[in-house]
Amino acid sequence: MTVVELADVTTLRVGGPARELRAPGTRDELVATAREVWETGEDWLLLGGGSNVVIADEGFDGTVIRVATRGIDIAVDADGRHARVRAAAGESWDGLVAATVQAGLAGVEALSGIPGTVGAAPVQNIGAYGQELGERLVGIDFLDYATGEVLRLDARELGLGYRTSALKRGRAGIVLAVELDLDAGGHSGPVAYAQLSTALGVALGDRVPLADARRAVLALRASKGMVLDAADPDSVSAGSFFTNPIVSESFARALPAEAPRWPVADEEADRVLAPGEDVPPLASAEYRVKLSAAWLIERSGIARGFALPGSRAAISSKHTLAIVNCGGATASEIVQLAGYVQTRVLAEFGVRLQPEPVFVGVSL
Repeated sequence: MTVVELADVTTLRVGGPARELRAPGTRDELVATAREVWETGEDWLLLGGGSNVVIADEGFDGTVIRVATRGIDIAVDADGRHARVRAAAGESWDGLVAATVQAGLAGVEALSGIPGTVGAAPVQNIGAYGQELGERLVGIDFLDYATGEVLRLDARELGLGYRTSALKRGRAGIVLAVELDLDAGGHSGPVAYAQLSTALGVALGDRVPLADARRAVLALRASKGMVLDAADPDSVSAGSFFTNPIVSESFARALPAEAPRWPVADEEADRVLAPGEDVPPLASAEYRVKLSAAWLIERSGIARGFALPGSRAAISSKHTLAIVNCGGATASEIVQLAGYVQTRVLAEFGVRLQPEPVFVGVSL
């Protein structure tokens, strides 16, 4: 058995040894490896690009299955307007986006630069700059841990939500492949994020050449240290460490007026009633509002580059949502800083930030 330091295969560069690491390179090998490991009843850990995980300094006393399968298949419909794209779970997510952009297919171009593998994308229901995977996901091929069977799961069966899914909430198994429905034509979908529209010099709702959209997204992410780059110390992170909190509209109103906020769902349209017409029932549920975690962190007194005394973990110098390993940081130091951020934001605004990475052997 081969002992592997998990810090060497994670973007945050923390994590002790694994007892064994296996990296099946084909779908059949992945299925066979998983079933073999599962039959032992021992602990196992699934790893893709290692970009959204914090692993304990003590490591993992079990088998790590690192998905290394490859393959992208693009089939354009006869009408030339849509395409179905299938990708193996071990493909680089950004590599898949690059391939779709090169093929003139729109729908995931705003998700350029997100680290990790294709198989991890539906688990997290990744999203950025006005696009979300769930909007284009048709379904996945899934090896179910409970039965050992390979299943086809439609997107509606995955319980997709903001940075979550049934897979993240406890349905155990392995994503084998992902299928997307994209638009052909060479231009992006409507630009849906103000920062991106500004970078492109267009209005919200405009469409631009796909290559332009991808280039702008990569530049925006790089400016925040959110693109993996060996020359950028701020990219030694797990990406955004906290999700943007979703709160009730009444709670959001109690925050300072300048606090960024976005409705989670469209508000009901105004209704005009004829004289004497009965008033229909009003919506029973209160509207939900998404807040900016970065704004909350900064306004709680935590600046870019902040570090606890003596710690080798710090807030990114480019973006307060990322925690970076400044060199030799331990998982304990990462978690300690994350806990401090949570405490400051909770004390200042009454909001408990939720971490985005998966924790293995550590807790926050």
